[in-house]
Amino acid sequence: MADGRAERIADFIEPLRVRPGSKVHLERDFDPRYKGGLKKRQGAELLRAGVSLLAEYQDRLAAQDTYGVVLCLQALDAGGKDGTIRHVMSGVNPQGVRVSSFKVPSAEELDHDYLWRYAQRLPARGEIAIFNRSHYEEVLVVRVHPEVLLRQKLPPHGPDPDIWERRYREINHWERYLTDNGFKVVKIFLNLSKEEQRTRFLKRIDLPEKNWKFSAADVRERGRWDDYQHAFSEMLSATSTRWAPWYVVPADRKWFARICAAAVLAHTLMEIDPQYPEVAPEARKDLLVTKRSLEREAPAGAPADPYAARQKKRG
Repeated sequence: MADGRAERIADFIEPLRVRPGSKVHLERDFDPRYKGGLKKRQGAELLRAGVSLLAEYQDRLAAQDTYGVVLCLQALDAGGKDGTIRHVMSGVNPQGVRVSSFKVPSAEELDHDYLWRYAQRLPARGEIAIFNRSHYEEVLVVRVHPEVLLRQKLPPHGPDPDIWERRYREINHWERYLTDNGFKVVKIFLNLSKEEQRTRFLKRIDLPEKNWKFSAADVRERGRWDDYQHAFSEMLSATSTRWAPWYVVPADRKWFARICAAAVLAHTLMEIDPQYPEVAPEARKDLLVTKRSLEREAPAGAPADPYAARQKKRG
């Protein structure tokens, strides 16, 4: 873009991108407290700018009606997925955004292949679909809890030591298929430290208005911390691709995580660079005929075209 926003955003998010083909060790390679040299007082202004940019590009995305966007958010419990969605998408048109949360699969969903329920929630062209947890649950929670795999009704071919490599490959191919058909896949992992998760759990217990968010099951899952870190590292290594890279967003500071998420999504929309459709010459003539008719209806003393008059006054 002429004003340099695209280049600045690309530089800002580059340290967060998982280079395709790299071997990730999550705790070694990505700091949950990284803040890119920013201070919190800068955060509110930057987030407002990001939200405004997203609103502009979402409007163009909907008008062009050619591309769709799938935003996948993954995190451990208390990682900040809900807050990220609420703040980052606060300025967009809700008619063009669909949020889906994927929890324990239903009996109907278990009667289909493991990607089926996610395919049901893909966006239409011109839309943004947000997956609060996503198809990556199938190589995360299912990997940490192999008993879940037994409920997926797979053919009885015995233990499959290559199942995770196969699923990584299938997911990569599925995302390539979506991208080739005009549906961009944006993948954000909110990287939370173990100590910050402990603090947030305690806050949910201490504040009565947050008690509803606390679950003892979350603490039980915390006991599998190392297993999840390994599963996340393997997932990031195997599924960050040129067409759908992963971004590891430091999540210990909520204000910075929200800025990063807005920047990653804005970067994707700016790469698409959707344009407003141009009206054909014949249709433009019809618009001008209608314009003159409406101008003749102006009350006495009122400008024929109030909008044009205001713009002329400002200019």
